[in-house]
Amino acid sequence: MTSEGLKVNEITLRKSFSVFPVPAAAGSGLPDTLGAWLEAYFAVEVTTADSSQQVQRRDIGRFIEFVQRAEGREARTVWTARLSRAFVDDLRKEVKEDGGRRFSDRTVSRIVAHLKTFAKWIHKLAPFPLGNPTDKLKTVLPGTGLEIERAITPAERRKMLDAADYLPVIGGRSRNRRIKTEMPDERPRRKGYRPWRNRALVYLLIETGMRRAAVVQLNEEDIDFTRRAVSVTEKGSNQHRYQISREGLKALEDYIRNERVDDADYWPESAAFFLPAANKPQSLGRLSRVVVNTIWNEVCGFADVKGKTPHSARHAMGRHIIDKTGNVAAVQRQLGHKNAAYSLQYARITDEELRAVMDDR
Repeated sequence: MTSEGLKVNEITLRKSFSVFPVPAAAGSGLPDTLGAWLEAYFAVEVTTADSSQQVQRRDIGRFIEFVQRAEGREARTVWTARLSRAFVDDLRKEVKEDGGRRFSDRTVSRIVAHLKTFAKWIHKLAPFPLGNPTDKLKTVLPGTGLEIERAITPAERRKMLDAADYLPVIGGRSRNRRIKTEMPDERPRRKGYRPWRNRALVYLLIETGMRRAAVVQLNEEDIDFTRRAVSVTEKGSNQHRYQISREGLKALEDYIRNERVDDADYWPESAAFFLPAANKPQSLGRLSRVVVNTIWNEVCGFADVKGKTPHSARHAMGRHIIDKTGNVAAVQRQLGHKNAAYSLQYARITDEELRAVMDDR
């Protein structure tokens, strides 16, 4: 074998002490097809949760099927920028039996994001003849619903934090009309209700922009009270550090002082920061995502905020940072976006703001 052949054959992907030959490498025994690259990609590169991997595999597999139909083969070398654009156009034109579009703009944007990551990885190991075929493919497509439209507004943020502050007084109280008292704090509280924990959880979501799943995984040791930072394991098992406001940090301290100490005695083996109540023996010592939703929805009810989810707080943080700094990199740093395109959307104007600008002249 020539020295060049040896050099090519040395290109391998190493992950978790395993070696997987590159399909395009000489002597690898693997065909240089998109299907072979797909298997290599998921064998050694993708580390996200199983549910996320299923979505990625389905999205990329849909593209490979399109290539097979359009070109009659799925060789890596046939993938060009024009083929990528043709695929996206095909997705946007596909309709259901009722005449509606099969794929929403948001779904198309997700498929494109997965495709760009896949193409970039291949191009790094076996460059495409005409360059990366997704370089100029837009991740956030025209017509995609803006995330900022789903963010909680500054007024909603204020009302929700005020409602969270009232939880130690009104949260979990009986609504039995037979109880003859008009004072909420005199009504009996539901056993196992944790107002200080729930207050801290809502503050954490709003004052960091953290994902709901990250809140569930948060451990006590992940909070740096000196630097006002919270480190969590995010999607893909990556560590990310969020900065938190003084108000948010104070809410966490209040929870520790007023409730967490007692529950920690019941859950000595749990490292979770947010603990289930001591009277919840069926729990595994860590809150579930369903409980996070329940807590959020309760506070939304008290605050009269409708149609907003825990993820709405994340969008609000992105918008807050862009309004204060005008710096997309600051949004990317706080929210942990690997792709700056997701951070860039917060610099876009909402429909309501655009209408106000048009009327102000």
